[in-house]
Amino acid sequence: MKFNPDADLDTSGVEDTRGSGGGGGGRLPGGTIPIGGGIGGIILLVVILLLNGGLPGGTGSDDPAVRNTAAGNLDSCKKGTDLQSNADCRFVFYQNSIQGFWAAELPRRGKKYTPAAMRVFDGSVSTGCGPATSAVGPFYCPPDKRVYLDIGFFKTLQTDLGARGGEFAEAYVVAHEYGHHIQNLYGILGRIKTRNGPTSDSVRSELQADCLAGIWTNHATTVPGRNGQPLITELSEDDIARGLDAAAAVGDDRIQEKTQGQVTPESFSHGTAEQRMRWFTRGMDSGDMTKCDTWSASTL
Repeated sequence: MKFNPDADLDTSGVEDTRGSGGGGGGRLPGGTIPIGGGIGGIILLVVILLLNGGLPGGTGSDDPAVRNTAAGNLDSCKKGTDLQSNADCRFVFYQNSIQGFWAAELPRRGKKYTPAAMRVFDGSVSTGCGPATSAVGPFYCPPDKRVYLDIGFFKTLQTDLGARGGEFAEAYVVAHEYGHHIQNLYGILGRIKTRNGPTSDSVRSELQADCLAGIWTNHATTVPGRNGQPLITELSEDDIARGLDAAAAVGDDRIQEKTQGQVTPESFSHGTAEQRMRWFTRGMDSGDMTKCDTWSASTL
């Protein structure tokens, strides 16, 4: 994955609250994130973290792909060249590219786009969906119209969920959460009535968000920054493979195998590894929102 060093970055939609205490603590009411959902099976991810001794982002790392840093760190990401001194600026690239694409795509389809900020936190955070901890993984909160992200999750994605990791694996996760924002703008999240089961509304919603992430991927190298130059200049086959690998790692069946040693489809909430890869690929290959109708699909 190559980023344009000449790009102008926009940090107005990125809120870096790491190291500030966050607030909230505790656990979410009912143990899950309402409506918007996260990237993986939340309760199962909490189980993994408990089995492995804690929350992501607590110990840091020498690997710039997983290390955590202080509050306000992303505020200094103004130019593409800032990535050389601050590896975390890649998250501003992701956010700018994903939001920039949808801000242009929805009006082209006759739909107003409302911006969604991305709040980066560590430990805990207060949201319009209730208090959350890092254990829930990345998620979207509809009342806030915000994506919430603890960068330490990507360490968990590799060490506990077995993903290969990498920059595009991170970008896929952020794009998935912005997919929930697009659903929210279209009123799709209000359709979610059934939360569990292989064909539940929750699974259909999550697979659609994967498909929408794939659509951004199709256009990623053409999305311009504020100065009109593309933010991301190259996605390699290895990048795409790592994104697909991340999608598979957070499949319900993969997480259940790790946490309980067996797969129970009646408790699915996000879809299987194969389904998540397939719907992401469908969006990526087509680049067309109309190909992401998981709601009327007879086969997921």
